[in-house]
Amino acid sequence: MGDRLTQQDRRQIAEGLSEGLGYAEIARRLGRPTSTVSREVLRNGGQQDYRADRAQQAARQRARRRRTPTPQARRAPTAGHGRDPGAVRAFEERITQTLVQTGLPRMMARVLTCLSTTDTGTLTAKELSERLQVSPASISTAISYLEEQELVRRERDTRRRRDRYVVDEWIWYRSFLASAQRNAMLAETALDGARIFGPATPVGLRMETVARFLQHTNEDMLQAAERWRHLFTRPPS
Repeated sequence: MGDRLTQQDRRQIAEGLSEGLGYAEIARRLGRPTSTVSREVLRNGGQQDYRADRAQQAARQRARRRRTPTPQARRAPTAGHGRDPGAVRAFEERITQTLVQTGLPRMMARVLTCLSTTDTGTLTAKELSERLQVSPASISTAISYLEEQELVRRERDTRRRRDRYVVDEWIWYRSFLASAQRNAMLAETALDGARIFGPATPVGLRMETVARFLQHTNEDMLQAAERWRHLFTRPPS
């Protein structure tokens, strides 16, 4: 079976959610990793609002976007278009430092800043290495980390036979969903802990409280993110 979910898979996920099943049980029925199911649900409205047909349509739209070639990155410095080079450098350092303060390792923050402040939003590993004056190995490590956080995506440049790394206006939305997925997995694990230790014990009560907190706050945040997505993609009136 391929990695991509089918429409029938999505219908089974919706049925499982309506039955009150957890991600792990739904994944077991499908023969898929739990993370695949949790990511699918969280990126399509969460447990309360997941709809199989709507999720299938969104998957088709994402597939079409992936097939659309990304414009080539220009080698011109980001300080073009009449920008003040000093102001650009100061902003780059400021946003890098802000990212570090939020918990991002400095090299990862530098790579994300470099991509984010490029007009095309796309660079190769070689271009990143040259711009940041660091080794290709450092770029590779940073990109792997950022991909795990859904903060960059990789596209294959078939003409040049190399990968390009891309940021766009959706990076924080995707990263937010990835974070919500991790919280949902933690909540489910905590619920398992509550059952193992017993809900009447101090450990069980603590685990259940953690799980309920993560579940409720995740649902609220996902609903807010979904409202933003609809506003952002709504055609101008």
